[in-house]
Amino acid sequence: MISISKLLCDLDAEGDGLRYDAAEASSKPQITSEKQRRPVVVWNATRRCNLACSHCYAAAETEPAPGEFTTTEARRFLEQLAHYDVPVVLFSGGEPLARGDVIELVEYAADLGLRPVLSTNGTLLTRERALALKDAGLQYAGVSVDGLPERNDAFRGKEGAFNAAVRGIEACLDVGLKTGLRYTITEANAPDLEGVIDLLADVGVDRFCFYHLDYGGRGADITDIDLSPQAKRDAVERLCDLTLEYHDRGEEIETLLVGNYADAGFLVEYARDRFGPEKADAVYRHLQKNGGDPTGERIADVDYEGNVHLTQFWQGYSLGNVRDRPFGEIWDDETNPLLRALRNRESHLTGKCSDCQYLSICRGGSRLRALATEGELFAPDPQCYLEEREIRGGKAVSNAD
Repeated sequence: MISISKLLCDLDAEGDGLRYDAAEASSKPQITSEKQRRPVVVWNATRRCNLACSHCYAAAETEPAPGEFTTTEARRFLEQLAHYDVPVVLFSGGEPLARGDVIELVEYAADLGLRPVLSTNGTLLTRERALALKDAGLQYAGVSVDGLPERNDAFRGKEGAFNAAVRGIEACLDVGLKTGLRYTITEANAPDLEGVIDLLADVGVDRFCFYHLDYGGRGADITDIDLSPQAKRDAVERLCDLTLEYHDRGEEIETLLVGNYADAGFLVEYARDRFGPEKADAVYRHLQKNGGDPTGERIADVDYEGNVHLTQFWQGYSLGNVRDRPFGEIWDDETNPLLRALRNRESHLTGKCSDCQYLSICRGGSRLRALATEGELFAPDPQCYLEEREIRGGKAVSNAD
């Protein structure tokens, strides 16, 4: 994740230590006091979902899938994560609230010292359930809203999904559970970007996660409605503008970019154009600490059957199964050639990525998108929207190493 609000507005957040090794300088209580050394783990607790979203990376179904963890197996898995010192476990799906034992498992994760957070479509969140999750130790709920009512409901395959998600957000806020809104942009819903941001401000949400489409699961079937690189650049620029506008009005909304590390180079350029070289230097240095695309390093995924993946979007490839070996052993096993190559990707990247001035803060962007479109793991990300002058512009900042 890349925080526009942190980099451009100096807005403190609880993830400053985790992402930028900047816990001491932050006024907010921190997830961790230092940059993460272990991955955030996304757990697809179930494949079952009450919706049928066109971009679902897990290709969720309406019925439970065979092979899902029992409660006992799930507890053992959470113990593995705690033993490996994972900082955050993200309960995802399908729809994790479709699991009858999810509150029990959130509580167990919290008792183990993990930080449990939730990714949900929001439609099953009632006030009672939100309160139970908070009391169990849930630290955050991210609710997906992919446009205003008509477009969101079409995207999610169910009429009324938008209104139900908003009710779920309001239920979380009502009981004091930290809540954010998640939005994946495509051509189908790009016109609603500003309306979605206005919505979250009206409802009272202070965290907005802007996702780029990655090409996994059903997302691979809708690549034809992904934005063009120029349209994507325009959308990110508008999001930066809106973040500054809200900040200038005194509304401190944490705004984050997810899934396209061309955003890192763009933010340096944006900061230089808007604020000058000193600000661009500061942005660049934060992003160096962030470390670029985290696939196979600072993010991991475990699906409902226990298979370990390089990221939640890359479920077509498994590193191993936690029913056979503990998560930590699988994640540390660099005899796997793909894992080893990804962790040394700078020496493998080709084309414009190989000598881009922003390589250290991007690291080539999405390897999954490159593989899906070019058939080459280390080809340039097709959704890099940086201009040639930015890629080849010499040193990124005045005092860069």
